[in-house]
Amino acid sequence: MTDAAVPAVRLQAARLDRGGRTILSGLDLVVPKGSITAVLGPSGSGKSTLLAALTGELALASGTLDVFGNPIPRSARALLAMRKGLGVLLQGNGLLTDLTVAENVALPLRTHTRLPEPVLQALVRMKLHAVGLRAAADAWPRELSGGMARRVALARALALDPPLMLYDEPLTGLDPIASGVITALIQRLNRSLGLTSIIVSHHVRETLPICDQAVVIANGRIVFAGTPAELQSTADPLVRQFLDGQPDGPIPFDAPKRSYSEAA
Repeated sequence: MTDAAVPAVRLQAARLDRGGRTILSGLDLVVPKGSITAVLGPSGSGKSTLLAALTGELALASGTLDVFGNPIPRSARALLAMRKGLGVLLQGNGLLTDLTVAENVALPLRTHTRLPEPVLQALVRMKLHAVGLRAAADAWPRELSGGMARRVALARALALDPPLMLYDEPLTGLDPIASGVITALIQRLNRSLGLTSIIVSHHVRETLPICDQAVVIANGRIVFAGTPAELQSTADPLVRQFLDGQPDGPIPFDAPKRSYSEAA
């Protein structure tokens, strides 16, 4: 298989456990290079657990997971090297409040490179320009709107030019205009920088228009994988319940019942 044919991410028969409980199982998924894949599903369905596996935070209980043709390493040194190729946009942004916008974006560069200061500062300006915030370089995180803070966090995630971007609920807490700005930015950066992007979200209407592939997780498994058009036209009752926001259906809203002996 040529390098071009190797997918960015491949999961085969993967099972993910937390605290002795299986969260996701039977996961088979291929994310092609250069694509945008939306991982959708109700809250608590295991979307963030999948992200934890992709970053190496959570090891598979069984099955395989390859990123650009390589399994997730287990040694600390190899795992750190692998993570340099991942950009992660956290749901809460994770900006350090005692650093300016420019200093936040420079942090990965200072930590992982030995670039001369003029080169480092030029890269910071480039990343901020890419998200439309070069003029805010000297601002403090507390001075930013929610949408601006999300874009600064995106600039920081892109600092090391990672080929794979992971977005954890990038639209949470944003108004419709800010959400539109972020989704358009994700799409533009993916195309212009040749990235591969995985977006974990429950914002279906806003996310689907920019995606090449849609995946729905529910009831501990992948219940759909296909194009956005195929997702919209599916008659699967489980998927339709999520898409249409139906309170009753095959996806339970309440937590599963446990016996007193299990809770003890």
